[in-house]
Amino acid sequence: MEQTNQNRMLGEEKISKLLIKFSIPCILSLLISALYNIVDQIFVGNSALGYLGNAATGIVFPILIIAQAFAWCIGDGCAAYLSICQGKKDTQNAHRCIGTGITITLILSVIMLALCAIWKEPLLRLFGASDQTVGMAMEYFTIVLCFFPAFMLMNMMNAVIRADGSPAVSMASMSLGAILNIILDPVFIFGLDWGIAGAAWATVIGQTVSFLVSVLYFFKTKSFRLAKASFVPQFRIFSNALKLGASSFITQMSIVVISLTCNIMLAKYGALSVYGQDIPISVISIETKVFTIVINIVVGIVLGGQPILGYNYGAKKYGRVKETYRTVLIATIAVGIVSTLIFEICPQVVINIFGSGNDALYLEYAMRTFRIFLSLVIFTCVIKMSSIFFQAVGKPVMAVIASLTRDIVCFVPLVILIPSIFEGNQAGSGINAILFAAPAADIIGMIVAVCLTVHYFKTMESGESRESVPVDAVIRPSQKGVIVTIAREHGSCGKRIAQLVAERMGVACYYKEMTALAAQEAGLDRQFVSDINENAPELLRSLYLSTNVVQQAIVAQEQIIRKIADSGSCVIVGRAADYVLSDYPDVVRIFIYAPKEYRVKKVMEMYGDTEEAGRKSIARSDAARASYYNSISGGEWGDPHGYHLCVDSSCGVEAAASIICDYIKLQS
Repeated sequence: MEQTNQNRMLGEEKISKLLIKFSIPCILSLLISALYNIVDQIFVGNSALGYLGNAATGIVFPILIIAQAFAWCIGDGCAAYLSICQGKKDTQNAHRCIGTGITITLILSVIMLALCAIWKEPLLRLFGASDQTVGMAMEYFTIVLCFFPAFMLMNMMNAVIRADGSPAVSMASMSLGAILNIILDPVFIFGLDWGIAGAAWATVIGQTVSFLVSVLYFFKTKSFRLAKASFVPQFRIFSNALKLGASSFITQMSIVVISLTCNIMLAKYGALSVYGQDIPISVISIETKVFTIVINIVVGIVLGGQPILGYNYGAKKYGRVKETYRTVLIATIAVGIVSTLIFEICPQVVINIFGSGNDALYLEYAMRTFRIFLSLVIFTCVIKMSSIFFQAVGKPVMAVIASLTRDIVCFVPLVILIPSIFEGNQAGSGINAILFAAPAADIIGMIVAVCLTVHYFKTMESGESRESVPVDAVIRPSQKGVIVTIAREHGSCGKRIAQLVAERMGVACYYKEMTALAAQEAGLDRQFVSDINENAPELLRSLYLSTNVVQQAIVAQEQIIRKIADSGSCVIVGRAADYVLSDYPDVVRIFIYAPKEYRVKKVMEMYGDTEEAGRKSIARSDAARASYYNSISGGEWGDPHGYHLCVDSSCGVEAAASIICDYIKLQS
């Protein structure tokens, strides 16, 4: 009932009201998280350490992002898996997945701690440390590194806490740590004169307190309970969570690639200029933190729109999808315009927050950086918004293209190429030329994002399935007895065989009726639910299946499959029903296959395809079914060990149906 009310609200409530409700908590959470990375640089920059201290902390930042990438991948994956389990009323697998996630996060944190401790100085040198900053960077990094387990577990656990229905606790945990960091930074840096070590201690104490608050929450969770057995790794279950968290990992690691490339180029061309190696790295480190604030506001706005977009897309309420997109776009552009005006008109106000305003060269390069590097920040905002929008409407390929075009495909090569050209023409000019890589990448990325968006909205309402979905589907109760689940290769006549088996058993056969009932359950469009496999892209299929709206449809399907099974004996075709009903005692799991040539011939007969089209259709459909099954169960679709009976349908549909019925009689 709660889910039904939520869906009704998403489909009927005023868009602007919904967006404010969902976006503000997201924005606040992201901004609080950003404080951890910003506060240290503000106090360090205003201390005697100046811009060299900022350079040192900026060098360590990408390494922390790597640790965070793993933590967010596991945490977001476990959080998404928990949400799916909640929808399915599955209390058995959620705690195992989360416990496994905690164990693996702890193991990864210890491995990273050990590797970074061994190669500490080479790693910092790689990320741009100079002779002047390497000592401070090592001092800061050594302290932060010792608390990697608390840092990574805190990030992982907070994602799960939010998914458990306690976003306020997650925010309180992060806020408490950030506030402690803000209080302790001036005490340790100025009061006790601990310098950069004081900044590190303030950070890790804040992180540790956040971690401890998160740990305490796990003793009073809402939808799952952890036991000792939960922490024994269950890799089959956990593999599903990893897929669900993959997009978070990709996003974070792209930041690392950008930071690493940028720092290497700044160190190289800075050393050939009047600014030296350290000023450019220090300036870019504070630019990155300021830029993160802007992007986090945009991300918070779009994340708030995700459930609205996802639900209405799945319900085929395309007018509301367009209205939500327009509202989010207007808010994103407003953030971009305000940011651009600040960076262009009064960059020194922002720069002075981070100190070192008394160094003429530092101030000169910092102002130039903000005015050039961030000149098209409005484009960057729209590109990021577009990427998250495509995720929300189940278009992961478009999301990846929109995101990586600007960051990886364009920025990384341009930040290498542009300064080398300028430096070759005029010695010392390469360091300024680096700054033009960002706006150049923004222009290309914006063109791609606009093209993708126009294409999406032009094709959004197109595409019909080959088979219509019944409008008036109902569950037909029958006597208690055998439940037959049939998985089948495309073109093996599995649906017709299932219908024959159901007729001979005198029970109902559920195929498209099942997806129609699931659509009613979730408030989504019948055709959308039916076409989940058909719409899955060949690339990034796992990411498509992990998107919110698709997961909502999958959960609704699984709930309906259980309701159908509870109503009595029946035959259910596809949708991983054999796995969904794995805990039901009277289930007979059948897999129907046939030689490829036989299947190609059948596809040509049924759909009027050419031979080439038939082969492609078979390959695509079978790959989609295998991916769907793996996403749901973690198992291998078509593995004979997972079924009671595998039947080669090339013997004929009547004969295949007879074989299945005879087997059922023998088992009765």
